[in-house]
Amino acid sequence: MRNVDVDVHYVTRIEGHGNILLNVRDGRIEKLEWEIPEAPRFFEAMLRGRRYDEAADLSCRICGICSCGHRLASLQGMEAALGVQPSEQTVLLRKLLLMGEEISSHVLHVCFLVVPDLLGVPSVIPLAATHPEVVKKALKLKNLGNEIGRAIAGRHIHALSAVLNGFTKLPAEQDLRDLKAHIQSCWADLMDVAGVYASLAGGLPKFRRETEYLALQRVDGYALYNGDIVSSDAPKPTPVAKYRSRVKEHIVDHSSAKHARSNREAYMVGALARFNCNSDHLHDEAKQLARKLGLTAPCHNPFMITTAQLVETVHCVQEAMLLCDKLLERGLRQEERSFPIRAGLGVGAVEVPRGTLYHEYAVDSKGIITDANLVIPTGQNHANIEQDMHAFVPQILDKSKEEITHLLEMLVRAYDPCISCSTHLLNVKFV
Repeated sequence: MRNVDVDVHYVTRIEGHGNILLNVRDGRIEKLEWEIPEAPRFFEAMLRGRRYDEAADLSCRICGICSCGHRLASLQGMEAALGVQPSEQTVLLRKLLLMGEEISSHVLHVCFLVVPDLLGVPSVIPLAATHPEVVKKALKLKNLGNEIGRAIAGRHIHALSAVLNGFTKLPAEQDLRDLKAHIQSCWADLMDVAGVYASLAGGLPKFRRETEYLALQRVDGYALYNGDIVSSDAPKPTPVAKYRSRVKEHIVDHSSAKHARSNREAYMVGALARFNCNSDHLHDEAKQLARKLGLTAPCHNPFMITTAQLVETVHCVQEAMLLCDKLLERGLRQEERSFPIRAGLGVGAVEVPRGTLYHEYAVDSKGIITDANLVIPTGQNHANIEQDMHAFVPQILDKSKEEITHLLEMLVRAYDPCISCSTHLLNVKFV
């Protein structure tokens, strides 16, 4: 029977700081924790007392990777509170903006954070020397996502032209035509990158743990911008306004980020959860890639989150071209954006790369934010990561301490955690 001690400060190739603490005595786990040591950032407190039209500008600064997603969830939540129904044009532009963010983030994670593990190197830097063409194609694809953001909202990170009930500046028709041509020009590169990944995906650990999967869902397509909440345990849709009945946050002693439960003690959000709940709505090209990569629903291997992200990237590229066509066909025109201010409570939800993001706002009759609650995808995944570790460790105790450490780091990386975003609230008791 083995004794093993693992103490990782901090897991590399993820956003933010997370620690792995494992103590095994006589082959039994004495202690296993996924620790988040970062200081809470109190996003909600920053928003209280601000004007209704400041919420999106402030909350999009929460994350440089999911900046557009935070902006869109914020706009949805505030529009629900104020009783505003954005136009079809606005929704189409927002969906296209979100496609860019999904593409950019997924390519970053798949190619630059996970592939090094599959090739046995510590980072993407050595790959720039050994596989320069693949790295260049990956960079081109990541830039494609940024270019979509620039074309639709002026810039990708912290874009400002997407506002309540519309856009302050619309892309020109030629901008959309050029954007579609740019997307089409990247298709061959995406297929090449997918081929390289397919040749490496056999190196993903063969681990399985069934859990609950939560995602947005729509009857008319693969839900990313909006939808109702569904669970693999309880598929009856729940309106986003009632998200608290599905998402139950709680505090744990060893983490400055909350954990979350729903029907079970933990659940997963993100690309694999979306795939498990909505794979029938993927574009055909994405379905074909999923079959090639051996990804079928339901999939209970968390290491396959990366595979699901690549499948979603193919879907988002196809969807972005269709959205360009729809916008060009209907034509763009300036629309009235004004609306009356009222008191209200509203919730918005968007599927950002790492999972379902919720923004809830309460405003008074003068449009001042009186309360806010933001639920970040990685915060919803922390408990599930920890439970995966508890199931995974007994299966790998025959390996060396170095191999066990590396496999646990790979497990964390598979979730693509955005830890700083998730560390958003801590109850403090002063004594």
